[in-house]
Amino acid sequence: MVPADEGGGLMRTDLLAEPLDGLDEALDAVDAFDRVLVAGLLRPGPDQADGLAALVEAVAGTPLAARVAEAADKAAAGAAGEDHFVALAAARTALMGSVHDALTARVADATGRPAAGPTATEEAEGEEPAANVLAAARAWLCDLARAGWRGIGHALVGGAAPVVSAMLPDPLLRRQATLLDGFAAELAASCPGATLERVPVRRWADLWARALLLTLPGATRPAAVSTATGRILPLGVDLQEHATAVQAQVHAVFEPADGTAPRLVRAAVSAPKPDTVVGAGLWQLLRPRMSLLAAVGEGRSVELGAMPVTAGGDLLWDDARARTGEPADPFATARVILSTATDPVTAPLDRHPSGIAVPVLLEGYGTETADDGTPVFTVAGHRLAVDADRIPAAGPLTPEALAASGACLGLLRWDAGEFVLQPLAVETSVRKKTVAVHAGAWAGGTADKTGIRAEKAATDAVAVLRERAGKLLRA
Repeated sequence: MVPADEGGGLMRTDLLAEPLDGLDEALDAVDAFDRVLVAGLLRPGPDQADGLAALVEAVAGTPLAARVAEAADKAAAGAAGEDHFVALAAARTALMGSVHDALTARVADATGRPAAGPTATEEAEGEEPAANVLAAARAWLCDLARAGWRGIGHALVGGAAPVVSAMLPDPLLRRQATLLDGFAAELAASCPGATLERVPVRRWADLWARALLLTLPGATRPAAVSTATGRILPLGVDLQEHATAVQAQVHAVFEPADGTAPRLVRAAVSAPKPDTVVGAGLWQLLRPRMSLLAAVGEGRSVELGAMPVTAGGDLLWDDARARTGEPADPFATARVILSTATDPVTAPLDRHPSGIAVPVLLEGYGTETADDGTPVFTVAGHRLAVDADRIPAAGPLTPEALAASGACLGLLRWDAGEFVLQPLAVETSVRKKTVAVHAGAWAGGTADKTGIRAEKAATDAVAVLRERAGKLLRA
């Protein structure tokens, strides 16, 4: 809720709880198809035929209708080829894209922010990678669909290894290689599929469909880019951690130097990591790769000079094109500018409900705890769940600070059938003074005692690992 007297408007949280026409039907069709992949299409039965029919019905009347109907008939007969699997994956992706579009339209209605206009971009030039490598990946993914998640074994899953090895040397195929490698690792950890107690049905279907479409010609083409000159005002940092990798994504408002309307942008940096480096130590891996993190930690703006940016609002960060600017308070930015900043346009293959992450500011809410222990904000009589599990341990923001807060800057997401808020920062009262607590406050370094201890522990862990690695290499 952005106060109108400070340049903003009221966020219509009531709209976030209202049902969306056609949403449940689209997701039901996706779920029906996803169940087809559990048993596989090597020897399809009546249940698989019903799931395929649901997908056909959902895209009837669209340009995909004829191809999907043919693909479903072939798949129901156990005779589907690569083109048929690609058509089915495209139909499923289109349905998830329609869900994404409906949800983002509802968010736009709730925030009242203007829609993004067309951005002049240039197509990046580059050669297409070897078609045979992509064909090998496509063949493996089709074999997965035939076997189904219950039919996977180490021999089948291991077939991805030579494909990933062939992809990795080509920079154009790193995206596909990373996706296939991670997907295969998940499947390998679950082999044999016949003994699985629970199958992550939607997740694996998401990965399968996305991976399959990324093997098509043109999917590896670099994104169209323009340049951004002006200043960015950081709002917060979304830190995402995996056992072997970490990524920090900075959400910010970009004010163009030419005086045109501000717009929302993102800048991400990632790094591989050992599983012993956790908490505040993660920043040590990321800081050397992007100067923006230091500016975030210091609460400053950043001046950009011809920084490459995609149509989707992702800055292709280059430290040589950035200069730290004046102090900039994220809450002041949110109160004054956020309501007028346009949202970025989502790339076609990225249109998925799980990708929704819209910066918003809430004020004047009450806090309570749901029966399952989930924090809930009550805004103008309407409840909004808070995803406190996304608060990283690598910062001073805690559930206790969240519960005592009076303002919250966060990302509006959609999860498990409802909108939820991921906190990035809160304003709370300490000794009758308003204090801002940011999840990314330690991004550029910290004088906080807890943060210092965590960083020292991480430094010691990295030093030990480097020493051991050195001994192994010398041996």
